[in-house]
Amino acid sequence: MYKKGRLYPIINLFYHLTRPIVDLRLAFIAIINYIGYIKDLQQFKELTRNLRIPLQDLNPQLFDKTPLTPIDHHYFYQQLWAFKDILKIQPPAHLDLGSTVAFSGYLAQIIPTTFADIRPPNVHIENLKILKADLLNLPLGNESQESISCLHVIEHIGLGRYGDALNPSGSQEACKEIARTLKKGGRLYLSVPIGRERICFNAHRVFNPKTIVEYFPDLKLIEFSVVDDNGMLHENTNWQDFQLQDYGCGLFLFEKPQISKPPRFP
Repeated sequence: MYKKGRLYPIINLFYHLTRPIVDLRLAFIAIINYIGYIKDLQQFKELTRNLRIPLQDLNPQLFDKTPLTPIDHHYFYQQLWAFKDILKIQPPAHLDLGSTVAFSGYLAQIIPTTFADIRPPNVHIENLKILKADLLNLPLGNESQESISCLHVIEHIGLGRYGDALNPSGSQEACKEIARTLKKGGRLYLSVPIGRERICFNAHRVFNPKTIVEYFPDLKLIEFSVVDDNGMLHENTNWQDFQLQDYGCGLFLFEKPQISKPPRFP
């Protein structure tokens, strides 16, 4: 097995600090690919008997010649996972908390859907309601939502990345707020990065899956699936087996029991 050398943390830190300004890896690839672009342009002109293409119409696309279509495995699988169960259950309405507006758009074709986000998108389609909302203070009543999804969202809460207030316990507070709004018998579809627990400021948090289960003490985990570090989906498996991931995606299906837990007396 390949072992990362002593220089790896330094190189990794340099890469993450400079990437927002310039991705050095892409810059190197771009130079190589520009050579291919110029060759393709010349060959295309020859094939079209020196068709003149004005300089202002050139639009180099340098990163699309790949053997496989690039996808984000987390987003691809998590949305299918949630959509499949929502389609099967057919709740009367669904609330999505900041996942992707595209996901909510698809859901709106089968059930009335509300998409809530601190940065509401400017879209207008039938059956889709857009709601500006802070996940730490949802304008929703207690136990008012029968079906909720929140995919790859709570790991960002409180880090300020999207204009929200800094809050070290933001993710945990968001989980408490989501659980407050879920009806008895209702379902919550939640996904987060899982693996070595840490904060990658200000991108996201990564959680041990046990932490997420503990964040919802009043809900019952009825299914756990995962997209592992290799981009493979494992359905209906044990979260205990995936605590050593580096950056997997845990898919948690919770349900609020019809009967509340009895109070604990000393």
